[in-house]
Amino acid sequence: FGCFYFCVFCCGHFVYFLSHFGIYLLSFYVFLLLFYKYKCTVSLLQKIVSSGDQNKDGSLDFNEFTKYLKEHEKKLRLTFKSLDRNNDGRIDASEIQQSLEELGINVSREDAMKILQSMDIDGTMMVDWNEWREHFLLRPAHNLEDIIRYWKHSSFLDIGDSLAVPDEFTEEEKSSGVWWKQLVAGAAAGGVSRTGTAPLDRMKVFMQVHSSKMGLIGGFKQMIAEGGLKSLWRGNGINVMKIAPETSIKFMAYEQYKKLLTSEGKKIETHKRFMAGSMAGATAQTAIYPMEVLKTRLTLRKTGQYAGMFDCAKKILRKEGVKAFYKGYIPNLLGIIPYAGIDLAVYESLKNSWLSYHPKDSANPGILVLLGCGTISSTCGQLASYPLALVRTRMQAQASLDASDQSSMSSLIRKILAKDGFFGLYRGILPNFMKVIPAVSISYVVYEYTKTGLGISK
Repeated sequence: FGCFYFCVFCCGHFVYFLSHFGIYLLSFYVFLLLFYKYKCTVSLLQKIVSSGDQNKDGSLDFNEFTKYLKEHEKKLRLTFKSLDRNNDGRIDASEIQQSLEELGINVSREDAMKILQSMDIDGTMMVDWNEWREHFLLRPAHNLEDIIRYWKHSSFLDIGDSLAVPDEFTEEEKSSGVWWKQLVAGAAAGGVSRTGTAPLDRMKVFMQVHSSKMGLIGGFKQMIAEGGLKSLWRGNGINVMKIAPETSIKFMAYEQYKKLLTSEGKKIETHKRFMAGSMAGATAQTAIYPMEVLKTRLTLRKTGQYAGMFDCAKKILRKEGVKAFYKGYIPNLLGIIPYAGIDLAVYESLKNSWLSYHPKDSANPGILVLLGCGTISSTCGQLASYPLALVRTRMQAQASLDASDQSSMSSLIRKILAKDGFFGLYRGILPNFMKVIPAVSISYVVYEYTKTGLGISK
């Protein structure tokens, strides 16, 4: 009979079976152990196999598996020792908080306690080596930094509006160059996502500008009849083009504003992060705002009206002057604060609510939880800022009218309320909501594939 050896986790010895039946029984036990005790997904199991598979045969034999565990345990031991500042063999919340601050990740005392609770088996509010090893031995997160990365509010979820507070990067990510790869992956995800949902975005703009009671189906029929199927993607080119400059300017401005608002060596507080993010968003919007006006004009154009983006810009400049490129600028800036503030606040509330009910799973919340929190927070932000976005779009579209027919922000709001009532400020929100789920799904898939292509493992 064949002899099969297996390492028993955390017991310091091996067991073996002297029959094929024993091997099958043990294989089934290991499967249940990984799925129910460690909550390993299929993708995680594949990562474990690929990490330890030395001969590249697609499976782990006894020697490969035990070597993988030993190497992994060494890394865990080194990380544990680096976190145990007072060398008492245990990690407390203050040590977690201090270690993360040195990595450039700022967490509150409450968050540090929740991280600790996810690893604390015996309820002492301290983590010893056995608890640390038990928690991380077969988990997707290898250290505390990875736990925070799971919950980092990432802006790669592109649902059409780039008003959220920029991503936070650690010092390690900045020095290693991971930050720019993540920005590139986010830009690629945004480009593909916007292209995939462009027909719904054009429908939204049409409904915002034209106050007729045109429904979704009637609107699409009208657009296709006027310009064919390709007309549904009008304005998408410049909408994708503006992602790169806007993301770059926002990131650089965000880093500078953080330095201005925070003393050297001190962590940035949540309200200052919000202020820095809002100012960075305003800076980026100021720089690329002419592209926003061009996007609206190209989206609303009729067949043959403009030969392209440059022809559109030239005609606007010749007929209306430079000021036309900043029509709707004020409501656009005012919309940044409610969007970014509510987006950040709702995400933090949802995150903390989930953690309070699932303290043991903070290291592996699952992609549905993360996408759900990001989607709901972004949608709430859009809901709050939508009336200002509608006014901005109307002002951008009316720039070609005579001066006597043009309206200021306040007069335009009064006209909308008088004609359509309060809900008139939310015209076009249905197609806007309809594109959220496909936009988020496309963004996530493209973001993950692009990250893998750029060599980012997490």
